[in-house]
Amino acid sequence: MWLIVGLGNPGEKYDRTRHNIGFACVDVLARRHGLEFRVKRANSEVAEGSIGGQRVAIAKPQTYMNESGRAVSALRSWYKVEPARELLVIYDDMDLPFAKLRLRERGSPGTHNGMRSIVGQLGGNEFLRLRVGIDCAPGKMDAAAYVLSRFSKDEDIAIPSLCATVADAAELIVREGFTTAMNRYNAAA
Repeated sequence: MWLIVGLGNPGEKYDRTRHNIGFACVDVLARRHGLEFRVKRANSEVAEGSIGGQRVAIAKPQTYMNESGRAVSALRSWYKVEPARELLVIYDDMDLPFAKLRLRERGSPGTHNGMRSIVGQLGGNEFLRLRVGIDCAPGKMDAAAYVLSRFSKDEDIAIPSLCATVADAAELIVREGFTTAMNRYNAAA
């Protein structure tokens, strides 16, 4: 069983913002496999089904980013997944150039409040993550304002392709394992 969580903020106000790239990517992943976010569980919208013969639950926490850990911890308990092997969190990262991916098995949450919340609620940082580069805030722009801003016109054009690549990576993780995906996608960075 895999639990794949895309991070973001609920509501139209946050649609298509940088902080919601996790939601956008899991939407693409679910749609590819004919899965719909019909289940409401643990303060999340969940799409259940299978990818490559593996059972999956794809989730979008509705707790707002800074409280993502409450939803992820409850989902982990409900689905009885082992975070180090069966939990994948997809989220935005200002420390990576736009559209670059980085897969990690563990690590610091850095300045990402959603990840801080998850690490705190899970009681450790050993869970799989797929970081999606959104680039750093320009000039002296406040980081919070930046992540809640919309993508530029040029970036927006690239979002469908970026989300498709993230979905490809998630599928590879489920089918062939995290190490295989890490070797392929981290090498491309």
